[in-house]
Amino acid sequence: MARGMKRLALLCLLVVGCADEGTMDLDEEWGMEGPLEPTPPPGKEDSEFRKGLLVNTDTTRTQVWTARNKWEDVETTAAKAAGLAWPANSGLTWDQKYGKWIESLAWVPAQNGYSTTVQLTTPWNKTLPSPSLECAEMSLFLRITFSAWYELPLFFETVDSTGKRVYLGHNGVRTSSGRYASSPEFAIRYKDYSKTPGWETSWPKDTALRAKHVAGGDDSQPALAPNVGFGAYLDELHLNKRAGYFTVMALDYLGSMNLADSANTYNIIADAVRPGDTLIERWQRSGIGHTLVVKEVRELAGGSKDITMISGSMPRRQGVRESGVASKSYFVSAYSGGPGMNSDGHEYAKLGGGIKRFRVAKNVGGYWTNTWMASDEASWINSTNYTAIAARPARFEQLLGQVAPAQQKAELLQQIADARHHLAQYPASCSARERREHAFEQLYQVSRTAFGQTIAQVDAQYREMEDYVLGELEYTKSKTCCWNSSTSAMFDIIMKQAQAEQDAAAAAGTCVAPTVFASRQDGYAKWSSYAASLGRASDWKPWSEDEACSQRNVAADTVAVTGSTQYCELETGGGTPACTDAQEPNDGRANARAVTGTVLNLQICAADEDWYKVSAGGTVKIEFVHANGDLDLAAFDANGTRVDVSESTANTEDVTVPAGGTVRVFGYSGARNAYKLIAP
Repeated sequence: MARGMKRLALLCLLVVGCADEGTMDLDEEWGMEGPLEPTPPPGKEDSEFRKGLLVNTDTTRTQVWTARNKWEDVETTAAKAAGLAWPANSGLTWDQKYGKWIESLAWVPAQNGYSTTVQLTTPWNKTLPSPSLECAEMSLFLRITFSAWYELPLFFETVDSTGKRVYLGHNGVRTSSGRYASSPEFAIRYKDYSKTPGWETSWPKDTALRAKHVAGGDDSQPALAPNVGFGAYLDELHLNKRAGYFTVMALDYLGSMNLADSANTYNIIADAVRPGDTLIERWQRSGIGHTLVVKEVRELAGGSKDITMISGSMPRRQGVRESGVASKSYFVSAYSGGPGMNSDGHEYAKLGGGIKRFRVAKNVGGYWTNTWMASDEASWINSTNYTAIAARPARFEQLLGQVAPAQQKAELLQQIADARHHLAQYPASCSARERREHAFEQLYQVSRTAFGQTIAQVDAQYREMEDYVLGELEYTKSKTCCWNSSTSAMFDIIMKQAQAEQDAAAAAGTCVAPTVFASRQDGYAKWSSYAASLGRASDWKPWSEDEACSQRNVAADTVAVTGSTQYCELETGGGTPACTDAQEPNDGRANARAVTGTVLNLQICAADEDWYKVSAGGTVKIEFVHANGDLDLAAFDANGTRVDVSESTANTEDVTVPAGGTVRVFGYSGARNAYKLIAP
C-alpha cells in the first residue's frame, strides 16, 4: 500500500523515500495512480478460485521474470537439481524448498554488535547479511527474492482507489486489461544479466538501481556498506536487475495489510506451522500490527514444538532473532487472530492476524490463480471461519514448548533489554515501547505463578526510570508514533532532562512521576528548550511525518494505560533505587572523580557517562559482562584532548592515560551495564 495503509504498521514503523528523486512522490516515480489497498473482504468462500490474469497474455514488455517453473514441480530438470538448502532429487516442491531455504539461513551477529540476525546465500554463491527492513517488508522481500531467483510465478493482488484490481508480480504491474497506469515496462527498461557470461569474475552493477530507496524513512544498509540504501543491496543480490527494481516498488506499495489479505495468504492450522510462514499481529482495523517470519520449527519431546522467528522493525533494522519464548508470546496473543475484541469493538479474529502461508500462483483454467499446494489442503482454514481462526492461540499455548520458569523469565528480561536498547537509539519508537510493555505483562504472569511475586515487586526489581520516561503511547492518538527519525543524541537529552526533573523534586522533598516523552500541547518544546539550555540545540530534531500519519494534527499524544506500578508508588514502596553508584555525580570532565586501585560496584545508566581523574597516569581498565551492555573507554590528557580510545566487543576495555589526565566510561549506543574500574 502506498503512502497510506502501509505506513500504518506499528511494530514495523515505516520510511521516507527516494533520496535521489528530489521531491518526486511514489506515484510519479513508478507511474502509479495513488495508493493500493487490500482487496475487499471475502464472502462465504475464500479466494482460492478467484481468477487473476490470463496466462496467455503478452507481457513481454512488462514482465519482471519469466515463470519457467511451477511451485508444484518435483520431476523437472530444474526441480531435481541441488539447491541452496536441498540435495539433488530431493522430491520437494518449490514451496517446500522455500521453507528449507528460510530454515537454512545462517545465524550471525548483527551489524549493531548487539543482536543476532541471518545471512543470505544466493544461487551465485554470494553471501549477504540480512538487509535492514521493517517487519512486513522482510516477509515480502524473502518471498519475492526466492520467486525471482527460481523463476516461479508470483503475484500480489490489490485494488486502487477506484476499486480496480491491480496485480503486482512476475508479469509486472497489470490489470486484467493490460499494464496498470504508466507503471514500469520492466522487460524493456531494465537489464537481466542472468544469461550473460562473465558475472563470475565481474558482477554487473546497475547505477540507477543502486540509487533507489524504499519509501517511508531511512533505508540505509550499514551492514552492506556505508551510506548505501536498499537499492544497492538488491543490486548485489540479483543478476536480474528487473527483480531489484520490482522489489523496491513492491515494498513501496505493499505492507502488512496485503499480507493479511486472504487474496495473498491463507490461514493455516497451528499444528502445520513451518519455516517460511508469516505470523501477523493485528489489533486495529486501520492496519496497525507486527509481522514475523517463521525461521525454525524444532520438534520437542512429547510432540511439542519450539519456534524461532525473524522480525524487522521500524526504524528499519536487520532481521532479529526471536527466541522460542519470545515467539510463543506472539503466537498465543489475542492480537494473532485470537478470541475477544479490541477497544474499538472489533473481533481480533476478523482483523486478519495469525499464522499465514503465502498463496502460490498456479495456472488454473488458463488464469493465474493464487491458491495453495495440494498437500496443504488439510492445513487450510477458510478466512471466514472465525471460530477456527480464534482457536489457534489456545492451540499454540498447548503446542509450543514449556520452558522452565527461570529460563522464561530470563528471556523476557532480554526482550525488555532489547526494547530499551532500540529506544536508546530511537526514543520516539512506539513499537519498542509496546514490545517492552508486552514483555512486562508476561513477566508479571510468570513471576506470579512461578515465583509468587506481585506486580509491585516485579516493578521494584526490574523497572527503570526510562520505562516511565518512554511510556507506551496509543498509536492512533499519538503523532510521536509516526516519527521514525529520532536519534540516540535525543535520547540522551530526554533522559538528562528527566534526571534533572527528578533531582529538582528530590531537592524539594517530593516525588513526581517523570514526564512521558510525547507530543504535548506545545509539541516537544519541553525537550527542545532543554537541549538549547545544554548548548545542544542542533542535536534536537523537529518532528517529521516519516510514515503516513492520520494523527498528524494531534496536539497532545495519549499515554496508554498499563498495569505497571506508578512511579512514585514504586519509590515509596521500597523499589529499586535510581540507577547510580557511589562515585556519582561524575557525568562530565569538570566533576571527574579521582581514583586509584580497583573500584567496584560502578554503573553506567541510561543517558549516563562516568569520568575519573588519573593523577599518576598509566593504564586504566574496566571489566564488565559485554553481553549485558557494550561499554567503551576513552582517555584524555590534562587539556581535555582525547588521546586513546578502546571500543572492542570484549568484556574488558583499557586505555593509556597521561599524567593528570582523565578517562570517560560510556555505553555504546545507549548501552548500560555494571562494571569495575582498575586504575594505577
